Amino acid sequence: MSASNAFESQLMLLIFNNTNAANVGDATGLRGSTTAGSLFIALHTADPGEAGDQTTSEATYTGYARVAVARSGAGFTVSGTAPTQAANAAAVTFGACTAGSSTCTYFSVGVATSGASVIIASGVLTAQLAVTAGITPSFAIGALVVTLD
Repeated sequence: MSASNAFESQLMLLIFNNTNAANVGDATGLRGSTTAGSLFIALHTADPGEAGDQTTSEATYTGYARVAVARSGAGFTVSGTAPTQAANAAAVTFGACTAGSSTCTYFSVGVATSGASVIIASGVLTAQLAVTAGITPSFAIGALVVTLD
């Protein structure tokens, strides 16, 4: 069984843009949050997997912290059907490495600024990123993509 393309789009808009998914249950449908808040992007040195949380293989270089991205069209662009995609609508820049190192291969989108929080989705980076002293990881608009199909 598979979800319809229209519902996949509604679900991505609800999660990433805080947009109501109308007519699920009744006319008001699945409601967005009263305050949209943010989602949090993390970097990982290995696949956190479906059973992992945002601390699973999370980058550990000195200066690293998750980056908050608004649950809105300013934070994420949701587009397409079959598949529907959500991508960062602005550059995502992490703290500069001041000591230590991490070789980042995955990113995740989660629900908290720190700790063992729930991962909504994760994905592989298009190229591994070796972070050492002086490196500031940054991802251009549209570089971090979550796909639902």
